[in-house]
Amino acid sequence: MPIEEEIHRLAPVLPVAVALGVPVSIDTMKAKVAAWALASGAAIVNDVWGLQRDGDLPRVCADFGVPVIIMHNRESADPSIDIMADIAAFFSRSLDIAARAGIAPHNIVLDPGIGFGKTPEQSITAIARLAGLKSFGLPLLVGASRKRFIDRILPAPPDRRLGGSIAAHLVAVMGGAAIIRAHDVAETVQALRVAAAIESAR
Repeated sequence: MPIEEEIHRLAPVLPVAVALGVPVSIDTMKAKVAAWALASGAAIVNDVWGLQRDGDLPRVCADFGVPVIIMHNRESADPSIDIMADIAAFFSRSLDIAARAGIAPHNIVLDPGIGFGKTPEQSITAIARLAGLKSFGLPLLVGASRKRFIDRILPAPPDRRLGGSIAAHLVAVMGGAAIIRAHDVAETVQALRVAAAIESAR
């Protein structure tokens, strides 16, 4: 999508979201869109290509001093690869880019990119083996909400995948996820709080 079109679509929405008084994340891989959004009140940059597409985006993030979500992605899924090794190598490249741009480590969050450039089986593996990414020493974010891998396990349309989404997020938190991205926020929060209460009572 052209830069101008991204900004055109965001213009009527972003100010309203910012006015709610909670941190707003801009999801873009384009430096000019990110700069416009951050100047308009966005507080976080979420790049689904992990700072590896637009060479100016890392500088914009560093200049604004905002948190950056670095997500793993691939042009296409390859069922023959070790997906965890691929994610780790991708993150290493992204973190090198971030360091050279001057992005502070405390402003970086890593996202294994559930459903992006992965087979359903690889998405399942990424959640199951999430703890292996804790070696980077950075917060991990998981967004498994309504993803296609749930349909592979038990067929259901996206809006009927709440149970699978919650199950995946519970496992992700047990594996070390610090942030969860979900469509059904209230239900997910309830599930996580109940699980935490039970765990603390052990």
